[in-house]
Amino acid sequence: MTVTILPPHADRFRLHPVASRLAPMFCFALLTVSCALASFALACATPFAAFAVVAAAMLPMRPALLVVTGAWLVNQTIGFGVLHYPIGGSTIAWGFVIGAAALLSTAAASTVLSRLPQGRTPLMLAIALVAAYAAYELALLAATPFLGGEGAFTAAIVTRIGLTSAVWLAGLVAACEIVRLVDPFGRKGAMSA
Repeated sequence: MTVTILPPHADRFRLHPVASRLAPMFCFALLTVSCALASFALACATPFAAFAVVAAAMLPMRPALLVVTGAWLVNQTIGFGVLHYPIGGSTIAWGFVIGAAALLSTAAASTVLSRLPQGRTPLMLAIALVAAYAAYELALLAATPFLGGEGAFTAAIVTRIGLTSAVWLAGLVAACEIVRLVDPFGRKGAMSA
């Protein structure tokens, strides 16, 4: 008789750092802490596409959207409350556009991951990142006729932010793997009993 570590529904998800019952809280904690770090380090270049992929790889779409919303709220709170973003109509509007783009990015990542085969997780996460980043950037670009900021869409800037998102995704996946290996929540013992 074989003992499976993962619950039956977990095989659709690509990241399993903790037991499925703890996944929403773990993902929320991971992404809000990461978002806080990124907000201080990168300000307006927070890697929401990477956050979207991690959430989509760990959770069903609805909880993934909620977790990414929480990360966005952390980003906005730090931006307006600590980094003193100017409080004006355009800045606030861009904040909401970034939030909408992050949610669209999460939906894109979730959709792509649900349609890809389960093998080769790093490759599948990379494909999901491309889709999530494209959705994110296109959503932001769509707002420029109304809010301005076309100058932020040069090839160099878009490439730099895309590479930054790839590095953050690799770091977040590494953090998930470390947690899975260390097993601080006793997942292996609880699942095999």
